[in-house]
Amino acid sequence: MALCLKQVFNKDRTFRPRKRFEPGTQRFELYKKAQASLKSGVDLKTVVQLPAGENLNDWIAVNTVDFFNRINLIYGTICEYCTERSCPVMSGGLKYEYRWQDEHKYKKPTKVTAPRYINLLMDWIEALINNEDNFPTRVGVPFPKNFMQLCKKILTRLFRVFVHVYIHHFDRITTMGAEAHVNTCYKHFYYFVTEFNLTDERELEPLKVMTEKICH
Repeated sequence: MALCLKQVFNKDRTFRPRKRFEPGTQRFELYKKAQASLKSGVDLKTVVQLPAGENLNDWIAVNTVDFFNRINLIYGTICEYCTERSCPVMSGGLKYEYRWQDEHKYKKPTKVTAPRYINLLMDWIEALINNEDNFPTRVGVPFPKNFMQLCKKILTRLFRVFVHVYIHHFDRITTMGAEAHVNTCYKHFYYFVTEFNLTDERELEPLKVMTEKICH
């Protein structure tokens, strides 16, 4: 029998602290609106659409941060099974391998273990979303010109965590009774990135068969 969400995703097992929205800000209100829609049972394809009268960049920012939190939470439930020994390469089966690259230590695509890749990824995203130059929170401060491109890169890399979890650790998710919750999160993510063209088609290829089954 499936466990409830609180039992499955225990906050003590979260991979890292959640990024929160400041109460009283426009982003917080947008976040509340998005959460209310999710809880109301509205179709996920409708949930991801830009609400009337809202700014597109604000909507993308709120959802990007929320997906960072959610995927962090999902990975936190299986991270003890994703070790350097069990997952010596960040991959999605035999066909797909992901190498890490950033602007600092790893200036060329570098093969790393799956837990190392995901740790580097979450640190990288956390630094970006906490940087006011990238994700401004003050009223009247404009988004950077490369904001959409930045979110596309963040979401593309977060998708790779789904790929790894589904292909290499889904047995653990199923054993915990969390399959339905992870599938819902994945569908929400998939509809969002396709609604706003935030991930290249080729990046979605590793989960294409599963996506066709659960995302109608």
